[in-house]
Amino acid sequence: MLRSMTGYGRAEKIDCGYRVLIEIKAVNHRYAEVVVRMPRDYLFAEDKIKKVILERVSRGRLDCYITIDRVERSGSAVILDEELAAQIKSAADSLAERLGMSERLSLSDLISQPDVVKVTQAQEDAELLGSMLVQLAADAADDLVIMRQSEGSRLAQDVRGRIDKLRAIKEAVSTRAPLVVSEIRERLEKRLKELLAGAVLIEEARLLTEVALLADRASIVEELVRLDSHFEQFEDMLGASEPIGRKLDFFVQEMNREVNTIGSKANDLQIAQHVVEMKALLEQIREQIQNVE
Repeated sequence: MLRSMTGYGRAEKIDCGYRVLIEIKAVNHRYAEVVVRMPRDYLFAEDKIKKVILERVSRGRLDCYITIDRVERSGSAVILDEELAAQIKSAADSLAERLGMSERLSLSDLISQPDVVKVTQAQEDAELLGSMLVQLAADAADDLVIMRQSEGSRLAQDVRGRIDKLRAIKEAVSTRAPLVVSEIRERLEKRLKELLAGAVLIEEARLLTEVALLADRASIVEELVRLDSHFEQFEDMLGASEPIGRKLDFFVQEMNREVNTIGSKANDLQIAQHVVEMKALLEQIREQIQNVE
């Protein structure tokens, strides 16, 4: 099933005395990149969180936001760094004296300084929380995948519609192509008669040879056959279960190459107009599949 690279996944749980919320936002990216934003105290679980996400997603930039709130305080411990607090107080008092200020640091000012007061949880809480984080990351990634698949289905439907339009235009080109040869013959014969003004009879065999050479140069049969093959393979891939974004992009390039060749070889106004229509549709398809995983 086709998957979009954009999406959003979410998972939340209250357990082990914590409320944990994990949100994953995904956007287009050439490769797979996971960026985890979480409190520093829980970075021990970062690698495992990235691993479970990458097991489910193969392309895109994924920003993982983790919010951890403690709802119970059992098993926690408060650590006061008295030496650091004394150094901060001494430095502040010294600065105040030099500046001639009477204001002094209060107790609330001191304990609010970074690293003066720390709250730690028991080791067993850390291990339980780590497992909880990894499981929730997996749940959020699964939720993201569901959204990506839903968006991918819409993309596939849109692209199939454009492929159908390309097929219809290609059939119009196929119908027009044989007429180009007869028109080449008429133009060549008329031009020769104008140049020779009836002074010399035109040899039918020689005329047919020249027409055949021009027709061969203008032949687009091979390009039309390859286009049919590309259309079929492209549509088959839309139902694949593995990531196919890069393959789809390759086939769009190949289709565009065949269409350009048709335009340059046919030398016909009607076919040239069809070529412009096909190129516009291919560009629309290309823009859509840039969002495919």
